[in-house]
Amino acid sequence: MTDALKDLSAAGVAVWLDDLSRERLRSGNLQELVDTRSVVGVTTNPSIFQAALSDGAAYDEQVRDLALRGVSLDEAVRLIQAYDVRWACDVLAPAGGRVSLEVDPGIARDTARTVADARALWWLVDRPNLFIKVPATAEGLPAITAATRDGISVNVTLIFSLQRYEAVMDAYLAGLEQRLADGKPLDGLESVASFFVSRVDTEIDHRLDLIAKESGAEDRVEAAKRLRGQAAIANARLAYQAYERVFSTERWQALAARGATPQKPLWASTGVKDPAYDDTRYVVDLVAPGTVNTMPEPTLDAVADHGRLRGASGAEGYEQARAVLDDLAGIGVDYDDVVRVLEEEGVEKFEASWAQLVEQVKAELDRKRG
Repeated sequence: MTDALKDLSAAGVAVWLDDLSRERLRSGNLQELVDTRSVVGVTTNPSIFQAALSDGAAYDEQVRDLALRGVSLDEAVRLIQAYDVRWACDVLAPAGGRVSLEVDPGIARDTARTVADARALWWLVDRPNLFIKVPATAEGLPAITAATRDGISVNVTLIFSLQRYEAVMDAYLAGLEQRLADGKPLDGLESVASFFVSRVDTEIDHRLDLIAKESGAEDRVEAAKRLRGQAAIANARLAYQAYERVFSTERWQALAARGATPQKPLWASTGVKDPAYDDTRYVVDLVAPGTVNTMPEPTLDAVADHGRLRGASGAEGYEQARAVLDDLAGIGVDYDDVVRVLEEEGVEKFEASWAQLVEQVKAELDRKRG
């Protein structure tokens, strides 16, 4: 066992767990992770809740009560999620931790409904250390501004491209400025921007493999092989460079003087999907002050067991990172198309996960109504 998780915290990286269940809460496991693994945050999504509901009897009592009350399916889904998230918020509050809860992914392309859902969830959970997850779609950007203006702490999710990340930071700053114009305080209002990592390598590696297979030019084949596994970390490092630039501008300094908190970059999708790669790479290669890394439990365990930090690895190598993206473009990998595909797939996957969660809750309610 290494001290890598403790070292991460000391290096300015907030360690978050990408999982939550009522059993984890009841057993005291989440508190144990706070005490022994430096965990100060939790992210949730519909897949996580669906898996928790289908495993064991931890939710039976609440589901039975909801069935007896005859609540709607939508209300049942929200009340079940809110119960766990509120509990997790209370567990993490003494450590200054945060818990994220997602708006309905089915409204990711509808600004007004996204804002309304964010307000409803903020009220329902009613904890100051809550984050409401809002997708970084084009329609989500004004929702980020509106929610921030309302005093809702936002976890902006599904960020893949550097251009969209710039727009996300601008949306947050605009929300802070509008809140100040309304005469309201900025104290206690926070935000994170979830920049997805491993999915970038998965998509680009697939395209590189096709180039290597179909190209007859030896130099292109060699370049495709050399660039495998380099895109995601390069993309994230350039995102951190953008963060450093935006949060050192005069615009930001004016907000900071009024009590504003920087919107931290959050490295999401940090579980390694290719067994050829080291299982801690999306953690140890992205260490940077003022960031968050949210890990599935296997990644958390791997970092604790054999993670080896190498300084501020995420806050350096910007020229090399830019060269990686340039080299990818040079052999025909279309960055704009990659991030477009990833965003569309991300929204579709979240929608499908939400549908599965709703179906799981319906089955549980029907079983209790018997």
